[in-house]
Amino acid sequence: MNPGIIGQAVGLFAVTNIDDILVLALFFAQGAGHPGSSRRIATGQYLGFAAILAVAVAAAFGATFLPEKAIPYLGLLPLALGIKAAVQAWRHRGDSEEERGRADRGPKVLEVAAVTFANGGDNIGVYVPVFATAGVGGMSVFAVVFLILLAVWIAAGRYVATRPVIARALSRWGHILLPVVLIGIGSLILIEGGAFGL
Repeated sequence: MNPGIIGQAVGLFAVTNIDDILVLALFFAQGAGHPGSSRRIATGQYLGFAAILAVAVAAAFGATFLPEKAIPYLGLLPLALGIKAAVQAWRHRGDSEEERGRADRGPKVLEVAAVTFANGGDNIGVYVPVFATAGVGGMSVFAVVFLILLAVWIAAGRYVATRPVIARALSRWGHILLPVVLIGIGSLILIEGGAFGL
C-alpha cells in the first residue's frame, strides 16, 4: 500500500470533515443519558458518510445519481431538522434540564445520516476528481482510510461532548446550540450553492 496515498487520504478527510466534530459533539450532548444514543449517532454518521462515498465513487466513474445543481438543495435537510429542533426547544423552554432530557429521546439514526450527508454534499465535489484520478485501487485506499478516520471523528466528537466543562455547557445550552448550528449549516449550504437564486 502506497504511504503517499494514505497521507493524501488522511489530509483530504481532515480538511473536508473538520466541521463534523462540532456537529457530532452536539449530537452526543443531545443523546447524553439516553441508552443506545452513541450507537445511533455512530450508525447515522456511517450511513450518511457511506452515501457521500457512494455518490462520489459513482460520479468518478461517470454516473451522476445526484446532479450538481441538486447539491445546494441538500441544505434543506439540516435546515428542516434545525427548525424541528428549535420548535422542540421552544416547546420545552420552561422545563428543567432533567425534564428536557426526558422529553428528548436523543438523535435518531436517519437524522444524523441526513445531516452528515447534507453537510458533506460539498465534499462530493472535492472527492470526485481525486477519485477519478486515483483509479480503482487508489479509490479503495481512500475509502478504507476515510471509514477508519470516521471512527476517530466519532470518538473525538464524543470526547469533546464529555469533557466536564463542555458537557455542562452543552447540557445547559445544547438544546439551543443544536438548532442554531443545523439551521446555520443548512442556510450556508443553500447560500453557497446558489439555491433558489440566493
